[in-house]
Amino acid sequence: QRFMDIRDEKYRDFTAPLIPNVSRDTIIGVRLPNISAIAKELVKSGEYKDFITELPHKYFEEYHLHSYVVSLIKDFDECIIALDALLPYIDNWSVCDSLRPKCFVKNKDALVFHIEKWLESDMIYTKRFAIEMLMVYYLNDDFSPEYLDWVSKIEGEDYYLKMMVAWYFATALAKHYNAAIRFIEGRELPVWVHNKTIQKALESHRILADQKSYLKTLKVKMK
Repeated sequence: QRFMDIRDEKYRDFTAPLIPNVSRDTIIGVRLPNISAIAKELVKSGEYKDFITELPHKYFEEYHLHSYVVSLIKDFDECIIALDALLPYIDNWSVCDSLRPKCFVKNKDALVFHIEKWLESDMIYTKRFAIEMLMVYYLNDDFSPEYLDWVSKIEGEDYYLKMMVAWYFATALAKHYNAAIRFIEGRELPVWVHNKTIQKALESHRILADQKSYLKTLKVKMK
């Protein structure tokens, strides 16, 4: 009922086309800052524990609220349990990409085990989430070339999954060029992902001009 009280029809009309695989009937039209504020209230009061057991949800915004709540859980083990319960129900990029658990920052050694497991899932958005976690938390000091191998082996024709792989490799090129470029030189990625990675890398301000010039020569013509 609270969502209904603060719904914004114009915002729903704006949001619906951005997530075409989500039924318009399930979108109420609540702005994300408002959902985030409610999530903070639930976590502060402890009432979130009942809410996150109520799966599946009816509305798109309820999944967003769920993702924000899980992202605020401070205990790593509790957060993982909540994530494993939620991830199978996620069916769109918007909710998936709003999952950014704060407790992951201090638990990277333990997190890698779970990421590897999520990458093996049959669920598209569980895989997308896993790749994004590698991109967010393991392309700086905690980087390992092994993670590039993991992501390069991701298969599937779903647009949002392929786009995340390309996004990951474009970011890897910006941060670990020498390690990532071999996957482009060796054409180790599917052609669409290969070319999309190059496109996103060319749009990046973090990649040097000479590197961009070289990347342009590595584009593959689509058949």
